Amino acid sequence: MSRHTDFPEPEGLRTRGTVLVVPGRGETRATYTRFGTRLAAEAYRVRVVDPPRIDPADIPGSLAWFAAGLAESVALPRPLVLVGADSGAAAIAALLDQQDPTAGWWPDAVVLAGLPGYAAGVTGTWDEELDVRTSCPVHRGVLAGDADVERGTLRDALPDELVAPAYEGSTDLPRLFLIGDADPLADRAALARTVKALPRARLSVVRGGHHDVLNDRQHRSVAAEVVTFLETLGNGLVPVISVESSTW
Repeated sequence: MSRHTDFPEPEGLRTRGTVLVVPGRGETRATYTRFGTRLAAEAYRVRVVDPPRIDPADIPGSLAWFAAGLAESVALPRPLVLVGADSGAAAIAALLDQQDPTAGWWPDAVVLAGLPGYAAGVTGTWDEELDVRTSCPVHRGVLAGDADVERGTLRDALPDELVAPAYEGSTDLPRLFLIGDADPLADRAALARTVKALPRARLSVVRGGHHDVLNDRQHRSVAAEVVTFLETLGNGLVPVISVESSTW
């Protein structure tokens, strides 16, 4: 069985690069149909892989399995950008911390979305977990209607060994961090300190955004922020558009 789902770019357009999306806890590839379709429309080849399976008792083994899956999925046009959510974001950061640019999955940049802080977990019913995840009625319907979505996966915090590289790593790759300001799992202050310590990083905070920040009510603006990052990456990290003046 395939370990990925593809969202091809429109025919007749030059492929601008590849976006490899890594879901987080409880999610499935189908969770990212809307996000993948929107980025693919901008002439990026989008591939969504299965979320990493994290065994708290064997983080190195879990990361090795995850890396092998990525290696099977990246024979696609570059530049390659890895987009991870929740545990997917943490797993990407942990792999980057291994400092192996020769790996076939090694990206040109990364987007880390909904990254949880240390010891961050939520308890409660499925409806309460949905409230933590999203305020978007469409996304709530997608999660509730997918029999393969694992409920209750946000209850336990991710292992510190997995989370630490996202906050303490120093890999010199362009990074976009995305969090919602209504996400109880996010540690905004810690991420701000991390970004200040990295040579090429940016923290974007989504007003009213919940934990599933790529799929929440503000998903159009969030996808636009990701596309802007991709275009800036292709322009040597120089913004394509700058505001000269404004009264709002």
